[in-house]
Amino acid sequence: MADQKTKQLNTGDADYEQMAKKAGSLSKRIFHARASYLMIAPYFFLFFFFTIMPVCASILLSFTYFNMLEFPEFAGWANYLKLFLEDEIFLKAFKNTIVFAVITGPVSYFMCLLFAWIINEFHGKLRAFLTLIFYAPSISGQAYLVWLLIFSGDRYGWLNGFLLNWGFVNQPQIWLKTEKYIMPIMIVIQLWMSLGTGFLSFIAGLQTVDKSLYEAGAMDGIKNRWQELWYITLPAMRPQLMFGAVMQITQSFAVADVSIQMFGNPSVNYAGATVVTHLLDYSTTRFEMGYASAIATVLFFLMIGSNKLVQRLLRRVGE
Repeated sequence: MADQKTKQLNTGDADYEQMAKKAGSLSKRIFHARASYLMIAPYFFLFFFFTIMPVCASILLSFTYFNMLEFPEFAGWANYLKLFLEDEIFLKAFKNTIVFAVITGPVSYFMCLLFAWIINEFHGKLRAFLTLIFYAPSISGQAYLVWLLIFSGDRYGWLNGFLLNWGFVNQPQIWLKTEKYIMPIMIVIQLWMSLGTGFLSFIAGLQTVDKSLYEAGAMDGIKNRWQELWYITLPAMRPQLMFGAVMQITQSFAVADVSIQMFGNPSVNYAGATVVTHLLDYSTTRFEMGYASAIATVLFFLMIGSNKLVQRLLRRVGE
C-alpha cells in the first residue's frame, strides 16, 4: 500500500512538472510572438465580445423565461420541450428549413464552383465584367422588386402575361398566395442570389493555383480537364472550398429575407416559414427572448453539425 501511494505521489508530481513545463513553454512562445498577438488582439476582443459572448448568453437564456421587462427566470428544459412537442409552427418551419437547405445548399455550392471555374478561363476585363454580372444579384437591394414583378398575381405580371399569351393558362395565377408555389419560388430566388462571397472566394482560389502543378500532373498521367480539376485544382484551393461551404450553409439555413419580402410573415399556411422567420417572430414581435434563444440555439447547433459534416467530406477531395 505504501508503495502504491508513493507511486501515485510520484505520478502526480510528474504530471504537475509536465504541466508547469507546458505552461512555461506556452508563456515563452507568447512572449516571443508578442508582436503577432498584439496585432490580433483588437480582432480577438471584438470577436469575443460580439460573437462568443452573445452566443453563450443566448444558450444560457434559452433555459429561462425572459420577456425583456423582468429579470430572467430559470425554466429548465421547458422552452425546448415546448419547441419540439407543442409548437407546430416551429416543426413546420424546421421541416421547411431542412428541405430548403438540402436543395439550395449543395446546388448553390456547385453552381458557385462551376461558374467560377468557367469565368476563370477568361482574362482581364472580360473576367472582371462576368464576375460582376454574376455577383451583382447577391448584393442588389432591389432584387426582390424584380421577382415581385415576375410573380405578380394579375395579368400584368411577367410570368402570367407570358403564360396567358401563349395559352398555357386561362386566368392569372396567384403565385405568391398559393401554398404549393411558395417553396419552389423561394428555392429559385435563393439560387439566383446565391453567387455571393463564396463565389468570389472560388475565383480568388482558382487564380492562386500554381500553373506548374498542371505541367507536373501531365507528366504524372493526368489526361483531361476533369482529372486536373479533381487531382490538382480542388486540392490546391481546399481553404477556399471550406470557406465557400461555410458561407453557403449559413445562407441556406439562415434564410428569412426571401420569405418575408416575397410572401410576408407569416406566409400562407406558413408554407414559407423558416427557423429564422419563427425566431424573428418571437424575438422582435412577441419579445419572448428565452423562447427565441432556444430557437437560435437549435439553429446554431444545426449549422455547426452541417459544417462539420461538409468539412469531413471536403477533406476527401482529390483522394
